[in-house]
Amino acid sequence: MSAEQAAAFIRALAVANPAPETELLYDTPFTLLVAVVLSAQTTDAAVNKCTPALFAAAPTPAAMAALGAEGIGPYIRRIGLWQGKARNVAALAAQLVEKHGGEVPRDRAALEALPGVGRKTANVVLNVAFGENTMAVDTHIFRLGNRTGLAPGKTPREVEEGLMKRCPPELLRDAHHWLILHGRYVCKARAPECWRCVAAAHCNYRDKVLAPLAR
Repeated sequence: MSAEQAAAFIRALAVANPAPETELLYDTPFTLLVAVVLSAQTTDAAVNKCTPALFAAAPTPAAMAALGAEGIGPYIRRIGLWQGKARNVAALAAQLVEKHGGEVPRDRAALEALPGVGRKTANVVLNVAFGENTMAVDTHIFRLGNRTGLAPGKTPREVEEGLMKRCPPELLRDAHHWLILHGRYVCKARAPECWRCVAAAHCNYRDKVLAPLAR
């Protein structure tokens, strides 16, 4: 896409959804961080079924660390890779208490040093909890960036950097929400629903699906 196309694509999504929000349930930077860690290779909907009870039992890093992996595990058994995630959540909670006074740091390097936290998770926390202009590239955004021509790249980092350059600055804060939701519900992996895409006129995908597939 040209820079003008890319801006028009994102603006179309913005007009259709002027106040986008994450679909993960949270009420503090800590519970957001835990929810994002748990959402790796799992749907937000599945995570949201587990976290209300977990957060009621352990709403703070100190309480979560006290639960430990064995105490966290029973709350999250229904999500994928739950055993490793339980260990990571217990360990990151302990580190928050020991190294950050029980607070989630507003610093990329400090976030990425926590167990189970990579660049995508750090980007989500910095954006949603602290209002920073970051671009969290998940599988949906990676697919969308390449499929549409919005920001082609061989790696999530390449797609992230392309989107950061092409997105209108005033829309950057919310852009990753628009793109994630668009990839999740419209520009789907198996069959993009181009006939209801508000940005179709600005998309370079050659094989647009212009009507629902027959079943």
